[in-house]
Amino acid sequence: MAGTRPIPPPLWKAAALSGMASYLDAGLIVSISVNLAIYRDSYDMGVWMAGAISAIVTGCIAVGSLVGGRLADLFGRRRVYNWDIFCFAIGALVITLAPDDVTLLIGVLIAGLAAGADLPTSLAVVSDAAPPWARGRLVAFTQVMWMLGIAVAIFLGFVLSTTGMTGARLITGQLAVAALVTWALRSRLKLSDEPPEADTEAAPEAISLKGVWTRAALLPMAATFVFYVTWGLGANTFGQFGTYLLVTVSDASQSLATGINLAFIPIGVLLTFAFVRVADSPWRDRLFHVAAVVQILAFVIASLTAGALAGMLVFFVLYQLSNPFAGEANYKVWSQLTLPADTRGTTQGLTYALSRGVFAVAAFFTPALADHSPSVLLWTITACMTAAAFAGVFIIRVLVPRSASAVRDGADPRVPSTWPAGLSDKEH
Repeated sequence: MAGTRPIPPPLWKAAALSGMASYLDAGLIVSISVNLAIYRDSYDMGVWMAGAISAIVTGCIAVGSLVGGRLADLFGRRRVYNWDIFCFAIGALVITLAPDDVTLLIGVLIAGLAAGADLPTSLAVVSDAAPPWARGRLVAFTQVMWMLGIAVAIFLGFVLSTTGMTGARLITGQLAVAALVTWALRSRLKLSDEPPEADTEAAPEAISLKGVWTRAALLPMAATFVFYVTWGLGANTFGQFGTYLLVTVSDASQSLATGINLAFIPIGVLLTFAFVRVADSPWRDRLFHVAAVVQILAFVIASLTAGALAGMLVFFVLYQLSNPFAGEANYKVWSQLTLPADTRGTTQGLTYALSRGVFAVAAFFTPALADHSPSVLLWTITACMTAAAFAGVFIIRVLVPRSASAVRDGADPRVPSTWPAGLSDKEH
């Protein structure tokens, strides 16, 4: 079976380095979430400012995704791939050392833009380098890194929950260190045997925006956008405000709230590894149907109990069991399978950007809506998750089969000849 065919170690290395975009993206969002109460006290923030900070993080990631994906297709994915993560490190350092809220805002702007730029670029890079029979597993592995980004931020938030701004600086500081190390390793990774100029030479044919507004690109772009934006409204809300909601709605303490989040993270990490194992097999889409139903049930229970602590505990169990098989990992794999390769950075950058823009607007109003009516907030998210399930079924039934024949033939006609598959490492 194609899903069990061994993948060469250099490809796994490329997937891990590309997955650092997801690690840093998740780490930035969750770190701001974990530190939000501390920032509020240290910088004298009100409820609307707290929402604004979260909205700015997500909004910058949205803009970065839009611009970064386009720049990658325009000037070369390798070039953008190597440098946007360095810019993230600068932003994370500014956040870490910020003496006031203005400096914090500057750091958030830089880190958010860089994180957004790296998301579509890194996925396009690993997808282009991967053979069709391994693409699902390699792209899905970036989701493991996303889960690890969440796990590390929440773990540090729990351990350092009583240390105030010192702990907050350590949580964001580790992101800066991780980004610098990744930048150094990426700069040593050679993505093809062609000279770097090949990217520029291929650009005039590959970068035309006309390729974005074709049926071949628009239909999968629209479908993956609908799935990601509806699913992400729920996931992003709990990613940014999970601790906040447990404290303000469920009456949990700060330590208990971070502890609850931390306790359920290992389930998500292990099951994300399980998704990687099936990402190139028919079980990837078969399991989606079951997981989507369980995921909806999780939000229904949270809504029925109006966010009470007992209901939230049941929610977290069901959500962590289902999310790895009916969430962002599916979006990443489906995008690489269905979007045209020559404009993959641009098209996925658009879906990322539009979705994150919606998340940013939602984040701004979430604290106020949770204060007004937790039930309305939770039922709205439940409706979004239901819409995501229907969008996922459409992608599975209609769009994925269109790319299946190319995978069975062992070649992907959507990959441009100017970007040969495979990796070689300067170290070897």
